[in-house]
Amino acid sequence: MGPQLLKASTSDALILNCISKRSFDSDTEVGAPSAGGPPGYMSLKYHIKMARSNHLYKLVENGLIIGGAILFPNGDILNIGRIFISPEHFHKGYGTLMMQEIEAMYPEVKTFTLDTPAWNTRTNTFYTKLGYSEVRRSKDLVYYSKVR
Repeated sequence: MGPQLLKASTSDALILNCISKRSFDSDTEVGAPSAGGPPGYMSLKYHIKMARSNHLYKLVENGLIIGGAILFPNGDILNIGRIFISPEHFHKGYGTLMMQEIEAMYPEVKTFTLDTPAWNTRTNTFYTKLGYSEVRRSKDLVYYSKVR
């Protein structure tokens, strides 16, 4: 069996917090002005809160958590708050797989939304490749959507 995207529990929050921190901090290798990430990206309290409110997911392969996602469903719209993969698993197709799993898990969703830093060429290219279209741009962020 391949990787699975599953709902995460509070007991998964610590490992997901660590993976999130390592994943987002690695963006310095692709143009980030400094280590950092979205609000709460390295906060155990935040990840526990997301698990308790059923927004935290884990990507599991062979019993190991290798990535995560924070998802906010709202009727027929799903905001993909963030996805993250452990850096040693970059460039192996897990991000694409995770996005495909997210879309499949929510058959009722008509529109998927997300945002990513304008400076991040890696993620902007990634989301465009997956069929997401830019809908607007602020000074710091590019906002994407995908309608099905």
